[in-house]
Amino acid sequence: MTELTQRATWSAIAAHTAQLPHMRTLFDTDPLRFDKMSLSCCGLLLDYSKNRANEDTLSLLFSLADEINLTAKIKAMFSGEIINNTEQRAVLHTALRAHADQQVLVDGHNIIDEVKQTQTKMAQFVDAVTSGKWRGYTGKTITDIVAIGIGGSFLGPKIVTQALRPYWNKSLNCHFVANVDATSLCEKLRLVNPETTLFVMSSKSFGTQETLTNTLSAKQWFLDYGATQADVAKHFVAVTSNVTKATEFGMDADNIFPMWDWVGGRYSLWSAIGLPIALLIGMDNFYALLEGAKEMDDHFLTAPLEQNMPVIMGLLSLLYNNFHNAQSHVVLTYDHYLRGLPAYFQQLDMESNGKSVTLEGTEVSYSTGPIIWGGEGTNGQHAYHQLIHQGTPLIPADFILPLQSHNPLGEHHVQLASNCFGQTQAMMQGRTYDEALAELNNSGLSEQQKSLIAKHKVMPGNKPSNTILMDKLTPTTLGALIALYEHRTFVQGAVWGINSFDQWGVELGKTLGNDILSRLQAENDTTELDASSNALINLFRAKH
Repeated sequence: MTELTQRATWSAIAAHTAQLPHMRTLFDTDPLRFDKMSLSCCGLLLDYSKNRANEDTLSLLFSLADEINLTAKIKAMFSGEIINNTEQRAVLHTALRAHADQQVLVDGHNIIDEVKQTQTKMAQFVDAVTSGKWRGYTGKTITDIVAIGIGGSFLGPKIVTQALRPYWNKSLNCHFVANVDATSLCEKLRLVNPETTLFVMSSKSFGTQETLTNTLSAKQWFLDYGATQADVAKHFVAVTSNVTKATEFGMDADNIFPMWDWVGGRYSLWSAIGLPIALLIGMDNFYALLEGAKEMDDHFLTAPLEQNMPVIMGLLSLLYNNFHNAQSHVVLTYDHYLRGLPAYFQQLDMESNGKSVTLEGTEVSYSTGPIIWGGEGTNGQHAYHQLIHQGTPLIPADFILPLQSHNPLGEHHVQLASNCFGQTQAMMQGRTYDEALAELNNSGLSEQQKSLIAKHKVMPGNKPSNTILMDKLTPTTLGALIALYEHRTFVQGAVWGINSFDQWGVELGKTLGNDILSRLQAENDTTELDASSNALINLFRAKH
């Protein structure tokens, strides 16, 4: 197989991008640029016209996608082929939002049947809790959910419930715990009553160190209030594949929800891992979340590359990463409910594509992923946007804005939108020296002062961005948005020829952490590690 960077198309893209004019010129010479470089699907509009690209750029990128057989790779994922080659697993988070009449075979049986059975079980449980049929050990109804997990078992549900706050059941509250730092758990437990609290523990193995430690401490807290071991089943449920360990813990087998090997943690919010979401927003809204993602799945699977939203976003991101040396990518949400989304996309992208070898084990000679970061749009404008506009690194940006607010108040939303659109315009066009100098004409400054200040006010522009709009943030549009970024991540990994679905770097940290834990807990461990690790361990031991 030809090395990616040795392909003629790769060289053509490099030569072409070096010759592209400033985006100002691209807009000035093509009044139809927005019409040509925007796309609507699944309740979302993508404006990608403010990118360092024209029709020739896109044509070259699509040619590269064809050369690496992107369409076939997309179909392979949806059909259940073993594309996670290091763990010999299919990658089928898309099956979690499939319709009941679809068929996806794994080991000879249709997994859609299992998915629907689990969703039915979730629906029954959600109804029991939210209707008041499910009660705690003293007969009181549930008022608080404490969701315990880590990684994908934590971040997805947390971000989605935060984003869909307008849809919450008014009689429930939810608290998320991931960090093994006791403060995280203790602060949450101070807010809840053991008689009215339901703990949802999510761990595929029922042995993830942080999750199990937090769950055991929560159980002890519960028992310390006077509950018995028999009462545990009324207040603790699990999402896991290890039913034996969960039942030994005290959970009723009927309240254990399954997980599958063909769903990676960062893609699992659509499964029973999403139980906290369903409890908070109701099962109908959870189904709507799935449906939004399903619509994006169908679009990704069937739309031509040239009209395919995830493909376009993935290829443009690859363009900056590999041909413009962009080391990071910023996600800016102009909606308070979406403030956590950059962290979710950070995990999704960086855990998936933070790889240094191809599927065949060959070391890559190109960058395989930018640093994903970001935050709330208007807050960032008074902070790190300075670096975006005038700093030396190139930082492509995604701007995300619902056109309607869940909380319309005075001029707030129109000001929010004006900031969003103004930032994308400023990034694109910048400010020339002459423009900056003209702005100082009536300042009363000397010519020398004007010249100096004008130089400091120059912004080069030509900074790329995408703008994603939706009419309103709903479960359906949120589902489509998250699935868009899932598939965008897949596109990049497919072009780079890497495995986007394992995470051995994460596993190494866990292994070494467990090894050091045993040393910290041992009374007479004298095993020598490196000088730094030895010193740190001894400093900790001296205080305990």
